[in-house]
Amino acid sequence: MSEPETTEHSGPGNPDPGPEPGAPRTGGTTDGEGRGGAAESGDGPTAGPDAADGTGTAGLSEAEAELAAQRVERERIEQRKAARRGPIESGGRLSGKAADLLAAVRAVESGRAPAAGVFAEPGAEAVPPPPVPEPVRRPAPGLAEAAAVPAAPAPETIGSVRRVLGEGGAPETLAPRIAAALGEGAEERLRADPWQLLRVRGVRPEQADGFARALLGTECGPDDERRGRALTVWLLEQAALAGHTALGAPELTAALAQRAVPDPEAALHGTLAEGEALAFQDAPATDEEGERPVRVLVGLERYALAEESLADGLARLIGSVPRQSGSSEDWERAAASARGSAAELLRAVAGHGLVLHTGGEASRAEPARLLGEARRLGLRAWAAAHGPLGRDGFAELLRRSQEADGPSGTPAPPVATVAGLLSGAEGPGREDDGSLALDLLVVLDAPQLDVESAALLVESLPDGARLVLAGDPGVLWSAGPGRVFADLLAARVCPCVASRVPDPGPLGELVSGIGAGELSEVAAPGREVVIVPVRDAGEAVHRTVQLVADSVPRAIGVPVEQTTVITPGHGGAAGTRALNAALKARLNPGPGRFGGFDPGDRIAYSPAPGRTLPGHVVKADAEGLHLSCSGAPVVVPRELVETQVRHGWALTAHQAVGGRWPAVVVVLPGDAARALSRPWVYTAFGRASRHLSVVHGAEQALPRAVAEVPAEPRTTRLPDLLRTQTQAAEEERAAG
Repeated sequence: MSEPETTEHSGPGNPDPGPEPGAPRTGGTTDGEGRGGAAESGDGPTAGPDAADGTGTAGLSEAEAELAAQRVERERIEQRKAARRGPIESGGRLSGKAADLLAAVRAVESGRAPAAGVFAEPGAEAVPPPPVPEPVRRPAPGLAEAAAVPAAPAPETIGSVRRVLGEGGAPETLAPRIAAALGEGAEERLRADPWQLLRVRGVRPEQADGFARALLGTECGPDDERRGRALTVWLLEQAALAGHTALGAPELTAALAQRAVPDPEAALHGTLAEGEALAFQDAPATDEEGERPVRVLVGLERYALAEESLADGLARLIGSVPRQSGSSEDWERAAASARGSAAELLRAVAGHGLVLHTGGEASRAEPARLLGEARRLGLRAWAAAHGPLGRDGFAELLRRSQEADGPSGTPAPPVATVAGLLSGAEGPGREDDGSLALDLLVVLDAPQLDVESAALLVESLPDGARLVLAGDPGVLWSAGPGRVFADLLAARVCPCVASRVPDPGPLGELVSGIGAGELSEVAAPGREVVIVPVRDAGEAVHRTVQLVADSVPRAIGVPVEQTTVITPGHGGAAGTRALNAALKARLNPGPGRFGGFDPGDRIAYSPAPGRTLPGHVVKADAEGLHLSCSGAPVVVPRELVETQVRHGWALTAHQAVGGRWPAVVVVLPGDAARALSRPWVYTAFGRASRHLSVVHGAEQALPRAVAEVPAEPRTTRLPDLLRTQTQAAEEERAAG
């Protein structure tokens, strides 16, 4: 790897402040791009997880339709859960603490309050989780249902909330979001329980405490049960932002104690009794001594129901007979015409409803081959990518495949984004029963699926459909809660085909080594990989601008608009904010006439948490900021610009995942060490297709992260639920 000379010394920068003490260690990092998930991994331009979701504005955007569809899906899941059969008698061999824990879980599931004091560290004998009844198949929500976005809060409601906020010394700008979160009677609810302020993302516990003291006076104290319940829910929300779908009860009570809650167990007990959280029995795999220790997990209902729905839907796919189009001989001929792992993929999909496919960027040729063969056999086959960059890249791959096979007459590549497929803005549309009008769905970038999106997607598939989840297991996990792809790989409940197609060239060699935990030098005769050493954050910013604006276009031949900068987080002296400010000053200087933006500015648009669409500013008028995102026009209302639009020359790795650019500049200042991990480096370096420049000031933190820092673990229930479902299905088949 070649090393251009360094430049002049500049002053060091300071990172954003770290996470608040006392929060459970849930994998988030200071700048949002750490080992387990990102608080700032693409949620919008503001620091922290308080980006708006776009609801409540005039019209129905793609993001609003997606969110509405998810709300309808959650309601449907809840109805199905309520319709399940009564409690299953099990656990007769339990005694002592284990019996108390199981009794607590059953009490919550049956609507009774659990006994206090049962949430200490468990360690007793357990039984496997009780089998879950077979799911009742219901149609997915139609587009008309998805369009039923709740109306924005009435101006009178917002006004009354604003008055309460003023009395408590809280920012009155929070009024619309609080009114939307609390609904009708928001003023009365907020006066009765000031800690309801924590329902708004971005509000910290100390801010809610100050607001409560101002409203309640001497009645306010750390032992207030309302405070304990609100903090319990808030901690679970913070855990979800870091990727967990649930937390262990001991971990949760310890975090409450760190938040000065005098009786954490009573606070957790009260939260469960009020139905603001749910408790579950979890039985992990057998340990070295052959025992199965019981854990009690606590989670928010929305993620619990989504995970249960996902497990139900996956079990349905695994146990179903795929809809046939063409004979088994036709599938075998298609497989025989392919080679290696591509043939394995075709054979696996021919006989199974759920198949996993793993591999790097070059391995996408195999799902492309599968899609083409399936359509030739008469199946309604579609692919869905995480974002528009992945969609457009795969569409180009499909076009090249069609050209290689000769004129096919296919009007357009059958590929959409996951969000577009669910909202109905893209894809084949839906049948009369609400299911997607397809027979085979290939989901690319599967590691980016969170539990809610995955549940909605699986529940939308018709009976007899095939699902292929394809992706690179080395990249960062989803910005939302869950680790669906990793959980499925670990569960081994369906065929998994590992691609043997290597990513080519020096970049492919470098990224493959990182995936194996090794950061080694590679021969780069065409300057495919360049290391740019820097001494501090100021120099890192200077050299980054120089590379993007001058060196890469001149020496590599990649224009500015095809070069992307990736850095560990939004904050700090070399975060996205600082880099974008410097890049704008060089590449598109202007007064920032509309909220800091000018026509021609490169942007990152976040219509919903965890989703980032790259684009550029077209113009601004009374309607709002007009953008072009992957060729599609988008209008962001004036009041949402600050929370949904950032400058986009520099991105975080979570924002960049799923995309590829001819040239990428990865910035690693010295203060980035704590945010680095093997998945982060693998993801960031893997976004380049022709050239990678590494602005390197992290010294030994980079090779150490690659060798020693894996993905931060996430607590999820999906493996246990899948185990239960598959065991129940096997027992039913054996009995029948």
